[in-house]
Amino acid sequence: MLLRDCVTKVTTIALSLVLAGTAPVWASEESKTWDASDEAKQFVQDTIVLGMLASPYGTGWTEYEQLHTYFDRVRENGITGHEMTLAAADMSFDRFLEQHYHFRAAMAEQPENFLIVNETRDIEAAHAQGKTAVIWNSQTATILDGDLRKMAVLKDMGIKSMILAYNDIFRTGSGQLAAYNGNDIGLTAWGKSVIDEMVRFGILLDLSHTGSRTANDAMEYMESNYPGVPFVYTHSVPAGLYKSEPNATPRGCYRAIPDDEAIRAAESGGYVSPTFTEWMMDGVWPEDISPKQAADMIDYYVQLVGVDHVGIATDDMFSTELVIQFATANASMYDDGGYMIDAFNKGATGNGELAKILAAITDDLWARGYSNEDLAKIYGGNKMRVYAQVWEGKPPQQFLEEYPERLRMREEFRELFPTR
Repeated sequence: MLLRDCVTKVTTIALSLVLAGTAPVWASEESKTWDASDEAKQFVQDTIVLGMLASPYGTGWTEYEQLHTYFDRVRENGITGHEMTLAAADMSFDRFLEQHYHFRAAMAEQPENFLIVNETRDIEAAHAQGKTAVIWNSQTATILDGDLRKMAVLKDMGIKSMILAYNDIFRTGSGQLAAYNGNDIGLTAWGKSVIDEMVRFGILLDLSHTGSRTANDAMEYMESNYPGVPFVYTHSVPAGLYKSEPNATPRGCYRAIPDDEAIRAAESGGYVSPTFTEWMMDGVWPEDISPKQAADMIDYYVQLVGVDHVGIATDDMFSTELVIQFATANASMYDDGGYMIDAFNKGATGNGELAKILAAITDDLWARGYSNEDLAKIYGGNKMRVYAQVWEGKPPQQFLEEYPERLRMREEFRELFPTR
């Protein structure tokens, strides 16, 4: 069955369920809020927590009020900020500007609640002031429109990380879905030029969504030409965690990354962040991802690469309904043999939204023996170390030496101006 037919099928099923009053759980907006201890809730409030929101305007949300409601919940539950996707797939610079406008216009209605991040101190300031730290991410390099000079403009607009190839084959190389279908062309000469400009302007190389050959070529290029500059996977499921599941598919989920890629990113000084997205959990398709299942992903990566190289990223989408519409309109880019739609039909339509699940994850990880220091690294500290190195050119040791003093100053600010 063609993907377009599969998408149409699941859309029809979903609509009939809605009309019958038994609608499936959609992405993050209707996902479950998990019970947690007061101690865990307070820990999340007190800790810098950085997740990832994967909802571009028009694909994840359409009304400004949706964004306001979502981030009201984020702030209420102590989530400091998100890497926010402004662009993905095959997006032009003009479409990117439209995305940027709608995000900023929505935030301009509540300017007191948002802080656009330029450097790591802005994240600390947002946390101390009870604002949402906004860290712009592009999941595509097509917004350059073939003009490398635009990288400087993107830097000034606040783009902090960029993906080379999203699912399909692009001028930079191949995405994961193209690789899944046997079409990984590897990193191209243009892709190398894009990396050169990213490094020049301090934009973090994100290898999520990137085919293994292209990703490994990019890692080799970084290691050879920019030793000491870290690269990351901002939202990628660990393939090794699910390969032995009884119901796992023969090839696994195309969005998962093999262990060797995660290890290589960690060896660069970077980090890997699992995404709490149900349809990617090959062989496990729950109606709502549980704190234990999310903690399993975190723990798997910690055991694989060490606690200093793991982050978190829910990869939130507001509604699966709009995702289905996008996948329908871009069928060739989602030609996965019906994998995603099949997972949706089995109930995996949700995301574990940080504001609703992280405190419960904290309880689970404490029970596994994780310390507060471990969790502070995983929830935001590891990302901030990498950010300081790439955005500001600070050696990791310098950031680690400065950080305790910055934490002390932040606590003094919060005592003087309590907001949470």
